[in-house]
Amino acid sequence: MARNGRLIAAVGLFLGLCMQSLAQTIWADVTVNKSSVYVGEPVEVSVKVYTSTWFTTGLDLGNIKVKDAFSVYFRPVSISFQRDGQTYAGVQQIYHVFPYEVGQVTFPVLDIEVESPAPRGFKGIKHSVKSKERIITVKPPPSSFSSGEWLVAGGLSASEQWTGPDSYRDRKQVKVGDVLERKITRTAYSTVAELIPPIVWDSLPGVSEYPARSAVSNHKDKTSFSATRTETMRYLFEKEGEVTIPEMVFTWYNSSHKKLYKRTLKAVTVQVAPNPDLGVLASVRDSLAQQQEEILAEEASEKPRLILGMSPRRFVVFAVLVFGGALVLFFFGKKVLLLYRQRHQAYLHSERYYWDLFRKEYSKGNPSSIAKALYRWLDELHLAEPTVAYFVQHYGAPVLQKSLETAKPSGNWPVGAFEKRLEGDWAKARENCLGVRSKPEAEARLWVNP
Repeated sequence: MARNGRLIAAVGLFLGLCMQSLAQTIWADVTVNKSSVYVGEPVEVSVKVYTSTWFTTGLDLGNIKVKDAFSVYFRPVSISFQRDGQTYAGVQQIYHVFPYEVGQVTFPVLDIEVESPAPRGFKGIKHSVKSKERIITVKPPPSSFSSGEWLVAGGLSASEQWTGPDSYRDRKQVKVGDVLERKITRTAYSTVAELIPPIVWDSLPGVSEYPARSAVSNHKDKTSFSATRTETMRYLFEKEGEVTIPEMVFTWYNSSHKKLYKRTLKAVTVQVAPNPDLGVLASVRDSLAQQQEEILAEEASEKPRLILGMSPRRFVVFAVLVFGGALVLFFFGKKVLLLYRQRHQAYLHSERYYWDLFRKEYSKGNPSSIAKALYRWLDELHLAEPTVAYFVQHYGAPVLQKSLETAKPSGNWPVGAFEKRLEGDWAKARENCLGVRSKPEAEARLWVNP
């Protein structure tokens, strides 16, 4: 009996070893190249599936959704390795994940379906394997950057294109009522278009600005991917003189080099000549305003897209609020927008606008610039004599009159008239001229830019 028992045990061990050699091993693994990144910084995620035989069909996971992040499928790679004399075949799917929320982003658990034959077999058998989740810590941008300026990219190119009247091409000169269109295109590498921040356009005195719709696109090939954002601004010149459109500086952070880079579009100076046909200005302004309303209406009718700083969770809250106020916006939104534009345009053509320009130059302390701004403001008062002497004699306090009489001349203007202590006397003289005696009355009579 003992011999039979030993024989049965030996046979069982032999059969167990044979079954083990014939058993198939399939598993999945998910790895990340970084576990802590800045918001917008890409994380390379590799989804790997291995088998002890081979795969009879390809692996197709599609585009994996990651909460609070954009996910881009990059490319597949065939891999293999040996362990304990056994060769394992594998398929690797590479994704790039771009978190847009500070906190933690979770690459989810995946249920993966594959087909692989048994050892010594040839027909594929369906198998289901499960991967583990991966946690990524997302840091906010450095304190010196706002979320609206922050961009993580492998590189950035910026170009601009100007279109307008023929005179602009030769002498950078236009006339009142002309429109210049500026189209700026930025291409960022190793990121997605949704993470390229929109341009913040500078406001210009004497110029009305009408932005067009922006266009975004993503591009991918076998070895790289990039994104493009194109934005257009139309400048309507309403006042003659020299206008300088400031330079634009675009920055980005290269996470591989751990450095900050920038691209600069140079400032442009335009000479605006007078236009005897003032009706053209009004016609062009109305046309551009109508186009702007159509653009706003089209954008409002489209489904909102996820942007930097707005997660799906926040978007749900936003959508509820929008739905609750939709009826009010439908009936009153257009009227409110029109009223704002009318008041803003009224301000740009008001005495208060030129008074504010005069005050601004006054604070800088440059006598020649102050004098130029002062005379332009005096034109808006419609005095019997558009001179400083007439204005001060009729509306200025004695201390201001005395300052003008005793000041030493410098060029064509007495410097002493712009002493800091006299700033309040100029304001009081203006109030006397307009017949406004108190601040509430001034605000009731004069439009103040919001």
